Amino acid sequence: MTVPLYEAKAEFFRMLGHPVRICVLELLQDGPKPVRELLAEIEVEPSNLSQQLAVLRRSGIVTVTRTGSTVIYELAGADVAELLATARRILSVLLAGRQDLLDELRRTEAAR
Repeated sequence: MTVPLYEAKAEFFRMLGHPVRICVLELLQDGPKPVRELLAEIEVEPSNLSQQLAVLRRSGIVTVTRTGSTVIYELAGADVAELLATARRILSVLLAGRQDLLDELRRTEAAR
């Protein structure tokens, strides 16, 4: 039994629907990062980060390589970065009345 396309899309967006996952994806736009760097940049418990990374890994949106005891994550493709950039543009329009959030969005965009 196949899943209708709209259900597959809904599942994809549910997978993106966690702040830690979005943060990880934003950080990985700069290139592959070991887990220890992700942990240093995202203020969450290691177990929480591990759970969120597992979701991203299972979805296929990130890939993993292991060098000795170091686990390195990276985006599975450039489309993910493009999706995040599109989301930032959409949010810029939607948040026009929310200057504080708009300022933060622009700061993160400038840092890229």
